[in-house]
Amino acid sequence: MTEQSVTHAPMDSGVPLSARDFSVDGQVVLITGAAQGIGRELARQFAAAGAIAVVADLNIDKAESVVGEIEAAGGTGLAVRVDVGDKASVDAMVATVVESYGHVDVLINNASIFATIDKRPFDQIPLTQWEAVLRVNVTGTYLCVCAVAQAMRDANFGRIINISSDTVPRGTVNYLHYVTSKSAVIGMTNSLARELGPHGITVNCIRPGMVATEVERTVNPTVELRERAASLQCIPRGMMPTDLVGILMFLATPAAAFITGQTIACDGGYTHSS
Repeated sequence: MTEQSVTHAPMDSGVPLSARDFSVDGQVVLITGAAQGIGRELARQFAAAGAIAVVADLNIDKAESVVGEIEAAGGTGLAVRVDVGDKASVDAMVATVVESYGHVDVLINNASIFATIDKRPFDQIPLTQWEAVLRVNVTGTYLCVCAVAQAMRDANFGRIINISSDTVPRGTVNYLHYVTSKSAVIGMTNSLARELGPHGITVNCIRPGMVATEVERTVNPTVELRERAASLQCIPRGMMPTDLVGILMFLATPAAAFITGQTIACDGGYTHSS
């Protein structure tokens, strides 16, 4: 594949923003855990907006299927297999992207262990499951940031968006391993924003609510639970993956250059109304 370049001019307060400043056209957007669920929808939407969507996932067959959807719709995508908890695998993923396109503009750390988690009291969580959740959800996020950091520094531009969860402020019962991991992602975001800001790289975090996707869970929320959650929101309806697209796409643009170190709830006002 040929190298493609995108020029990111520094924002000048004396120059009016243009449509280009709010565009992701031509950006290389690397999305982990993008073979299904939220990641799949993000990949399709970014590609539809003109970005090159890198669909990174442990399940390469599903990742290639998503790229097929993207290309059938006229977009550009690249499927890459990755185990985000393994440094060599993450480094190889980023090397493939840089070799293909010359740069990485946006990293969306979406991969996580969630759907397969068993709900159980904290003192009954198997140590192997505790460690697996932290390896993917925390260490995986860290490794992906480390892998793209130098390319972003070289370009003096980068957008890193981490995905946390509304379970953090709610302290969801019997999900201590997951809630702990997603709390760590928020702290990581805050510190990374300080370290990477001088290099033109922003680091932000999104805290989604209960999103309905095609992914089956070990413990699926009941209809009653979903209806109760929706009733507590300011916008009383179920949340879909497309509800996340707008805020993530904005944070990926040059126009969001002065927003960093933030954790933004996208949950229909659930936590606001609690």
